[in-house]
Amino acid sequence: FSLSVAAVRAQVEQEPFLETTEGSGISINCSHPNKRIGDFFHFYRQLPGQSPELVAVAAKGSKEVRAPEGRVSVSADRRWSVLWLRRPRLGDAAVY
Repeated sequence: FSLSVAAVRAQVEQEPFLETTEGSGISINCSHPNKRIGDFFHFYRQLPGQSPELVAVAAKGSKEVRAPEGRVSVSADRRWSVLWLRRPRLGDAAVY
C-alpha cells in the first residue's frame, strides 16, 4: 500500500509520496527551517473520504503516538521533525 504525504504550509518541506509494505515501519520526515521558539509541530492524517484528524503534537524531544502506533520526534535545533509509524496497516494509508 502507499502513504500519501502533503505539506500544508509552504515553509514545511516533506516527501511528496511514500510507500511501504504492510507491517514495515516508515518515517515521514519534515524540514522546517523557519520555526520559532514556542511553535508546536502538528501531524495530521486524512483517510480517504474523511476529515483530517490530529495524530500528534510536539514542541521538542520524542514521544509515543497511539494511533497509528509509532513515535513523533523533534530535533534539538527544531529544524526537522519525524513521524515514525511502527507497523502501518492497510487502513493507515492516508494523506499525512
